[in-house]
Amino acid sequence: MLVSPRIGTRQLANLCSRLSTSLEAGLDLRKVWGQEAERAGALAARSRFRKVSEAVNKGDSLAEALDSTGDYFPVLFRELVRVGEQTGHQGQAFGHLADHYQNQLRLRRLFLTSITWPLFQLGAAVVVVGFLIWILGVIGESRGATIDILGWGLVGNRGLAIYSSAVTLIGLSVAGLIFGITRGLAWTRPIQHLVMRVPQLGKALETLAIARLAWVLHLTQDAGMALRPSLKLALQSTGNARYMDVVPTVDEVIARGDTIEEAFRASGVFPREFLDAVLVGEQSGRLVESMAVLSRQYHERADAAMRVLTMLAGYVVWIFIAGIIILVIFRIFSFYLNSIRQAMP
Repeated sequence: MLVSPRIGTRQLANLCSRLSTSLEAGLDLRKVWGQEAERAGALAARSRFRKVSEAVNKGDSLAEALDSTGDYFPVLFRELVRVGEQTGHQGQAFGHLADHYQNQLRLRRLFLTSITWPLFQLGAAVVVVGFLIWILGVIGESRGATIDILGWGLVGNRGLAIYSSAVTLIGLSVAGLIFGITRGLAWTRPIQHLVMRVPQLGKALETLAIARLAWVLHLTQDAGMALRPSLKLALQSTGNARYMDVVPTVDEVIARGDTIEEAFRASGVFPREFLDAVLVGEQSGRLVESMAVLSRQYHERADAAMRVLTMLAGYVVWIFIAGIIILVIFRIFSFYLNSIRQAMP
């Protein structure tokens, strides 16, 4: 499950857009998926698209066909397709999904654009330190002495190999953490809870999560999906451990016959503003409309939240770079002073 391929967000957004256009135009579902199977480029995508196409041609529902591919398609995509089939609005469901994934791509692009330069600077600092380790080893060998300015015991080719291995291990650890969070692996949940306690960072992540939750809840309730699976899907769609972990609590409160606002309040993880909006929506009988308004409001705040995330990420990178530079400067200065002391009578 850890290494099972999954469809990329960009590919999924383009797929939803094409499916929405084709189905709204009245094209046959079997023909549409046959074309998608022929269009798929990568081997993993082609095999799964063909599997979906073959299942649909045999008379299976699209939701059943998608489920047969395992986790290749995300849960949100599969569940909304199932709702679209039940209500007869598949084209509209794909249109909403296309907008959702396009918005995810936009936010990701905003983050990557802002963080590219700090990451480039970090990479340059790491390369400079590695070059310093190697060149001092070369100079030391030519003079028949060991020159360890940094004081790490890393000089020459051997030192560079150890340094490169350490940097690679750190990089793989960070990549593994990001991978685990995006896949929703259980071992990352304590880390997510810890991150949510960081003042500015936690607030930004909260905004992004609630924006997605409100959008999914609006969409599923507007389509007539049953309340309990709708709430479960909305909470899981956040991809945030704080909200995913309260699924049992919310489901238990709803099963007792209490309101959505009472269920959310019992979880203890939602802001007062969001709870008040849910309460007003339920009391007025316009929960779907309230979720639509909340979804728009939180999506507007998502841009500001993403800017906060990029700013904080940039600060972390710059602090790390400054730490490297300061450490190198102090080690070189210390080496210089020791050389002077050893030269004195």
